[in-house]
Amino acid sequence: MQDFLFCKASKVIQTHRIFPFDLNPFGFLFGGKLMTMIDDCASISVTRHCRRGAVTASLDNLNFLQPLHGNHSVCIESYVSGAHKKSMEVFIKAIGENLTTGERYLAATCFTTFVAVPSHMNEETEFSVPLVVPETAEEKRVCAGYEKRRQHRLMERDEYKAFAATLSVDLPWQ
Repeated sequence: MQDFLFCKASKVIQTHRIFPFDLNPFGFLFGGKLMTMIDDCASISVTRHCRRGAVTASLDNLNFLQPLHGNHSVCIESYVSGAHKKSMEVFIKAIGENLTTGERYLAATCFTTFVAVPSHMNEETEFSVPLVVPETAEEKRVCAGYEKRRQHRLMERDEYKAFAATLSVDLPWQ
């Protein structure tokens, strides 16, 4: 496998029409539906990047910037924006489009982290994923913050593990 890949090698663009059954009670795309679209798109980017199975480890700061309206479309764009041994960060942006006027707007952004794992796709356990090389100005801006975000994630993960260890898993009626 190559030592590095350009961001464009993992770029995925998915466009979806927003139907009435996708809407929350306020007439906007249900946030959970957008999260499903994001995870699906990001998982394809990751597989394109490392050509092996990977699982979602985290989703960082899903920022809903503009509501996505019914009968608009949502375009999910994703690409791998950083890699370290077996983990990969994916940058995602969701772009809404009023299909009647053609107006496009940035609706949401986030970063997800995936971890490559041995699977039916590749059973080997000793591997590392390719590094990432940005080319465009936007890719360079996004990728430039990868290591800082990674360190922050690792710190938060340790804090969260300590917090989670204090939580009960007993059912309240038992």
